[in-house]
Amino acid sequence: MRRTRSTYAVAAMAAGLTLSLTLAACSSSEGDTTGSAPSATSSTEMDHEGMSTDSVEPVSTGDPFADARTAAAHMPETGLTLATGLAAATETAGEVDSDAAALRSTLTALLQEHVYLTGIGVATAYTAGPDSEEFAAAKASLDGNTDDLAAAVGSLAGEENAATFQEVWDAHIGYFVDYAVAVKAGDTAGAEAAQAELAQYTKDAGAFFEQISAGNLPADAVAEALAMHVSTMSAAIDALAAGEPTASDTLKAAADHVGMDAATIATGLAAGAGLSGDATDDASTLRATLTALLQEHVYLASYAVFTAYTAEGGVESPAFTAAAATLDANSVALSDAVTSLAGEEQGAAFLDLWREHIGFFVDYAVADATGDAEAKEQALMDLDGYRGPAGQFFEDVSGGELPADDVAAGLGMHVSTLAGAIDSLAAALVR
Repeated sequence: MRRTRSTYAVAAMAAGLTLSLTLAACSSSEGDTTGSAPSATSSTEMDHEGMSTDSVEPVSTGDPFADARTAAAHMPETGLTLATGLAAATETAGEVDSDAAALRSTLTALLQEHVYLTGIGVATAYTAGPDSEEFAAAKASLDGNTDDLAAAVGSLAGEENAATFQEVWDAHIGYFVDYAVAVKAGDTAGAEAAQAELAQYTKDAGAFFEQISAGNLPADAVAEALAMHVSTMSAAIDALAAGEPTASDTLKAAADHVGMDAATIATGLAAGAGLSGDATDDASTLRATLTALLQEHVYLASYAVFTAYTAEGGVESPAFTAAAATLDANSVALSDAVTSLAGEEQGAAFLDLWREHIGFFVDYAVADATGDAEAKEQALMDLDGYRGPAGQFFEDVSGGELPADDVAAGLGMHVSTLAGAIDSLAAALVR
């Protein structure tokens, strides 16, 4: 029999285990997987219901932040696959794959990722130190996100504008870093100076977007939206600096806000560039919603594991309990999206399946931290076995528009990449 457990039940189970989690620098970690090939291997296994499947293996480079980005990068593709099938099955108005829809999905993923990578980077600096190798790795991943955002802008507005955007965007990240350092140090004057720089950034960025969108994005409207980004991101930094257990909720609120910004910016840029489709039609909104929720699942799961590995008390800490609850809120939001298309019964069935696979990831993370190879292998087998029922669920709920095998294959990449990120976190922060 397969197990069905909520995230809260999993957290309670994990809290009963005794973990000694000690932070260690990446350079001195034993069992570091740096240099391993970033590709999954597969073999034939039998799942818990006697079905033959292609098993999955973790994908890990040894850099937990890069590996988290790899795991997250797969989710927009999964979002498109699911949105395409679900939109066809429910005759959702609009185009899932229009150029405008693709731009909105891309900006949704990249802006949301910016928030989570900034938050995780700040948490790393506060945990391991701003001069640590861990923070340097976190900052490198954040820089990679900036490069991708600049490339997205450049694809519409040209290389010169891409370079201008990158300069402005890099500067605002620097101001957030200044703010984080000042808040942690209790430097009120420094914090106020950083906020003044961020306020000026919103105006500069507003003028930039008005120019590259041929006036379709009024500078004042963009500046107002970015001011909210500054406010919510600053609140998340405040919570992290204070060591508030509910910092994960504050970080999620900051990420939720930029999803609205992505829709606004995509609409203006699409109009200015004459892209096909409508960035705000129902199908585009479905794609962007699934992209955001699925990618957020990866980052909230990574943050929860990071918290378990670094917070005093590990999985018994209030911070981990809160992070697990924030992750579960994402699961509920995903089930709400399914419910809106397929009804309450199907939404509830999805929630049970999704919570179950999160439980298996928790099992995997706990086994990773304690060096329990047998339990780790069992958790991976459970995750592997989850793919078949999940694939069948989406085939059924979409009336055959989403073939079970295709969904299961996509979930195989999700399991491989997120398990690899957990391996890298364990190597960097525990072993």
